[in-house]
Amino acid sequence: MSKSNESDKPQMSQKDTASKDESNPNVLDVLLGKSEQKIVDFDSMILETQKRVWGALKQGYEYVGITDDSEKFLRKNVFAKFDMIALYVDLVGSTTMTLELPEEKLAIIISSFAQEMASVINLHSGYVLKFVGDAVIGYFVASNNGLLAADNALSCAKSMLAVIQKGINPILNQYDYPDLMVKIGADFGQSIVVRYGSNPDVSHVDLMGPAMNIASKIQSLAKPNQILFGDDVYRKLHPNNQNLFKEVAWKNNEWKYRSRLSGEIYKVYEYVG
Repeated sequence: MSKSNESDKPQMSQKDTASKDESNPNVLDVLLGKSEQKIVDFDSMILETQKRVWGALKQGYEYVGITDDSEKFLRKNVFAKFDMIALYVDLVGSTTMTLELPEEKLAIIISSFAQEMASVINLHSGYVLKFVGDAVIGYFVASNNGLLAADNALSCAKSMLAVIQKGINPILNQYDYPDLMVKIGADFGQSIVVRYGSNPDVSHVDLMGPAMNIASKIQSLAKPNQILFGDDVYRKLHPNNQNLFKEVAWKNNEWKYRSRLSGEIYKVYEYVG
């Protein structure tokens, strides 16, 4: 599924949106997911990450902008609604690094981290919505194939951890910098494209919807290097991938959000591999 086709997707019908309540993906989604899931060259991804991070630390390497595709997609679909998966990845311990590292090195590290995470989103057929401090927000349009988007989001999250652990940290270690860790959260739902202003070319565009908010809340409660998915994403995953998760058992009532459909506490699942 190419990004050029995503912008022309029709809105979901009532029949389609109802499918998200099912415990398993429909047969068509399963068949499509098996044949269309994005395959990423893992070794090349890690090698390219190391080259870019090394270049950034040595020479102030500047990354090529990769948020343009999202900008074009959103501007073309202002006020349209799409089923999508929102994914948040946040850097752990940036406050400590702020106290320990020179400002110029800290800026390079956080910038490299953010843009490497954005690159991973792009490689897995997602869009990079924006950078917020030391966090990156991505999304995967799911209007045509919820299973494919969910599985791509999972592959993306797993690749993010691999890029951190095998791509970025080995380079940082050579400079005696601390290892980076991240927290990842995702949720599924319908979002609307909004534009803040009347100018179609320059006014700020963004996404609004419950999934964007819940994904942020889920990510905030994740542990370092933990992937958490909301129930609506979990239900969209291929059954084989569902088996890689276990439901989170909250012990201290730190999670109080309820399902919009059932009114019960909204389930969150942890990726355990």
